[in-house]
Amino acid sequence: MANLRIVSEPQGSPGDAAFVRESLALFNVATTGLSYYSPLAIFLKDERGAVLGGALGNVWGGWLNLEFLWVTEPFRGKRYGANLLEAAEDEARAQGCHGVYLTTFSFQARPFYEKFGYEVVADVPDYPKGHSYYALKKRLA
Repeated sequence: MANLRIVSEPQGSPGDAAFVRESLALFNVATTGLSYYSPLAIFLKDERGAVLGGALGNVWGGWLNLEFLWVTEPFRGKRYGANLLEAAEDEARAQGCHGVYLTTFSFQARPFYEKFGYEVVADVPDYPKGHSYYALKKRLA
């Protein structure tokens, strides 16, 4: 194995990326004994089925990692984001989760999440320059 090399492939094959993700997941399961994993996808759709918002993430280790929560501009401030967040939390509870973890930028939704009981557990100042990046968590009852 003397010919190993580090290769940058921003447009690399989906199969290679999946191999790395799955290998890490197998390591995590072997180390923790926690094998339950489930993707989460909840959408706000209109009568034609067009997506106007959504909550995306995954459940593992008793936590929901909420990766994305988004509502299209005309429907913001009308509780659709709150409804999506509540639906994601309800789904997490139904799958046995005891908490939710998410990240957001200072120019996104930190006050929104705090209004629903999320607390900042870490922040990265000046990422991107002039802004901050936050990790938040919430314990589910």
